[in-house]
Amino acid sequence: MTAPTKPPHTVPAPGSPGSPVDGTHLHTPVITWFDTHARDLPWRHPEAGPWGVMVSEFMLQQTPVSRVLPVYEQWMARWPRPADLAAEAPGEAVRAWGRLGYPRRALRLHGAAVAITDRHGGDVPSDHAQLLALPGIGEYTAAAVASFAYGRRHAVLDTNVRRVFARAVTGVRYPPNATTAAERKLARALLPEEERTAARWAAASMELGALVCTAKSEACHRCPIAGQCAWRLAGKPEHEGPPRRGQTYAGTDRQVRGKLLAVLREAHTPVPQAALDRVWHEPVQRARALDGLVADGLVEPLPGGRYRLPLT
Repeated sequence: MTAPTKPPHTVPAPGSPGSPVDGTHLHTPVITWFDTHARDLPWRHPEAGPWGVMVSEFMLQQTPVSRVLPVYEQWMARWPRPADLAAEAPGEAVRAWGRLGYPRRALRLHGAAVAITDRHGGDVPSDHAQLLALPGIGEYTAAAVASFAYGRRHAVLDTNVRRVFARAVTGVRYPPNATTAAERKLARALLPEEERTAARWAAASMELGALVCTAKSEACHRCPIAGQCAWRLAGKPEHEGPPRRGQTYAGTDRQVRGKLLAVLREAHTPVPQAALDRVWHEPVQRARALDGLVADGLVEPLPGGRYRLPLT
């Protein structure tokens, strides 16, 4: 008896129960587009290795590629292996992080490097569960490193991918503010079966969101799946959820924290309180920001009202 033919890998189209969307119709055009249009980024080069991929993923969280590139190059030149970073004080990671923002990422990357050195002989693990067990690594980063560094089959859901899926499949302009179970289910359903193809699809759909299907000025005329995009075919309906406001920076505690850290990064000896007091005029906010840096482990207080980047 002839075995039944396996049906195409499909997901239901929202708003039309039972009507399938064949995921394979998206894979080929998006991956083919990626083969031609992918940016030449250093963490995509074979010599970057899994460690280079991991470093890039930490740095790229909420930070554009243009700002990451120079810091990434300097970081990898100084610490080409996890053990090189693990041998340094965590404060050096904060110093090298520069003005990328969200500097706790530097401490988390340092913690991951220490764990990789201690637990895995200095090699970034390929197993998703082992990656997830590293300090500072969540579901997204574990999936991204396993996929991009090792070609494993995982749903890699960053903001760009979520936006592509929301428009092309779900038919809405923006995804929810936080990743939902429905989005994860859709992403898993859309994964190609073959492992290497799935990894390529993850990178390609992310690049499509970054370069073409952008948040504010989508370039549908350049999109390889414009003819299948549910949002475009529906006439690009406006966003119906709560207003999407950009993050403010000027005058916030984040800005004050950044100014305080800038002083400490430039100094290679402990900094007196008076030097920190000069960076911001409002004493209550300044004290709150400094206390927050200490609580986060980014700044170490010393006797005599002095401060430095952490040594342990």
